[in-house]
Amino acid sequence: MTIREKTVALIDALKATCKTYGMGNDGNEYKIITQVFLYKFLNDKFGYAIKNSNSKYAEKIRTAEKWEIAYSELNDMERMMLWASLSPDLPRLKPEHLIANLWNQQAKGDFDFIFDNTMSDIAEQNLAIFSTQTTQNTKIPLFEPLTQYVTDVAQRAPFARAMVDKLANFSFEEAFSEHYDFFANIFEYLIKDYNTAGGGKYAEYYTPHAIATIMARLLVGDHADLHNVECYDPSAGTGTLLMALSHQIGEDKCTIFAQDISQRSNKMLKLNLLLNGLVSSLDHAIQGDTLVAPYHKSDDGQSLRQFDFVVSNPPFKMDFSDTREKIAAFPTRFWAGVPKVPAKKKDSMAIYTCFIQHVINSLKENSGKGAIVIPTGFITAKSGIENKILKHIVDKKIVYGCVSMPSNVFANTGTNVSVLFFDDSKKNDKVVLIDASKLGEEYKDCNGLKKVRLRDDEIDKIVNTFQNKEAVDDFSVTVTYDEIKEKGYSLSAGQYFDIKIDYVDITEEEFNKRMSDYKNTLAQQFEESHHLENEIMKLLGCISFNSNVERNKGMNKPINILDKDYLQWIKELCKRYRQSRIKAAVKVNTEMLKFYWSLGRDIVALKAEARWGSKFYKILARI
Repeated sequence: MTIREKTVALIDALKATCKTYGMGNDGNEYKIITQVFLYKFLNDKFGYAIKNSNSKYAEKIRTAEKWEIAYSELNDMERMMLWASLSPDLPRLKPEHLIANLWNQQAKGDFDFIFDNTMSDIAEQNLAIFSTQTTQNTKIPLFEPLTQYVTDVAQRAPFARAMVDKLANFSFEEAFSEHYDFFANIFEYLIKDYNTAGGGKYAEYYTPHAIATIMARLLVGDHADLHNVECYDPSAGTGTLLMALSHQIGEDKCTIFAQDISQRSNKMLKLNLLLNGLVSSLDHAIQGDTLVAPYHKSDDGQSLRQFDFVVSNPPFKMDFSDTREKIAAFPTRFWAGVPKVPAKKKDSMAIYTCFIQHVINSLKENSGKGAIVIPTGFITAKSGIENKILKHIVDKKIVYGCVSMPSNVFANTGTNVSVLFFDDSKKNDKVVLIDASKLGEEYKDCNGLKKVRLRDDEIDKIVNTFQNKEAVDDFSVTVTYDEIKEKGYSLSAGQYFDIKIDYVDITEEEFNKRMSDYKNTLAQQFEESHHLENEIMKLLGCISFNSNVERNKGMNKPINILDKDYLQWIKELCKRYRQSRIKAAVKVNTEMLKFYWSLGRDIVALKAEARWGSKFYKILARI
């Protein structure tokens, strides 16, 4: 098995254990799975680091049959010296924190307390570095007790043992060299069951890896040499967009800033940051309502902090009536307005319009770039807040591109989406519009639902076309800001495509033959329809009612049917008759449509060529 297959098998085994102990699809299952997975990852990463450190104690640990035993034999001073040689991005684990130690204590009756206390102690010992926080500056520790989620107290110790059993015979060491490409896919697999629309009011929507990659490549470029870059996502979710962006820049060249209202997303974001070596950014991962209480502010604490790159895949519509007035109290931030509370369907409030404004406000002046996922309907809006935003980003020359994605590309929403690209430098003289709606391949997800995903070559096509500002038939177009204004501020590529007519060189003889063929086809259809009608009417004429069916056995005599059967048969016959007429009409209409379409095309072509003159119309009139 490859390391990926082994890792997927570990995830499946952890989920199976949760199911065995009554927590399959439980609201707390994601906490258990993600925490235990992270615990194993950090345990193995710590072991890998101390074996390969420049400390004089590393050799002893590296050559030992079991490194955990060699590490436990160090005294406190030696252990402190070993820790000093390690990167600050690693947690400091004591011998009693290791999985090997838990394995050796499984026989104890209070193993659930041992398991939970181990997690809590690791979190406490590493609180300063390995924690996130809320907008109220409350620290959220790395780990929390897990066995409390097992309702049956008697099953808590067996549950803890089962979890440790799954971890003991697996190692992440092989995967550490693979970094982003490996862990991006593993993370997606890990959380696929927990990031769904069923999560309530603030349901998280996982951004497909392909879209995250496109956004990152178009914002950063494929060969950018950047340093000390600050990246921000005000609706970070699990951090997929930020991970793709940081990877494109270089994880060691950027700092991540994030905020999201969801507790669940915060836990998953923390996991994602740790898997991708962005420990230093944990302190900037904030849980809280971005629109009401944005945490990341300028040095004076009054205005929003501005960033080099801003990305977002916000919720599109939801009920935020409880906080609407608080948000509307900041007219400078929300210059296009805040959606009003509808009288009936409150969950239809277009909250994404607030996030668009927030993203634009968070761009570093004269240099910041951003990208945001929005419903495709926004890009052709003719009124309301949506239209005000469109006019703003076009008039100010902030928008420099829009890519419309295929339908069903998002796992949990049927809404068609597009991605807007912003550049506050205002140096672009044209806007790139791409219609990628026809790209992608269909597949079925784990629930059997049809989805669409972009292939690698299609991702390259989108990126290369955008970067080169190419105009490709029925796919892309580059337009000026004035042209956009003339189209009513529409950012839909399709509205700028040229309508092309294929002209066919045709002679008078060919035209007459084609017309004759159409007439013959239609005549046959009409004849068939009339024949069908006559047969039905003939059959109906042979029917009479007679309760004595024994006297009418001859084929040429009237058909006699019992009363109830007679009525039912008449009903069914009428139904079949109507259906036959409909089928006949459909055939006729289909041929007529083909005829009129072809005739129209020929007329346009021949009129354009003007090589038959007035005789063309005279011939046509005689047919």
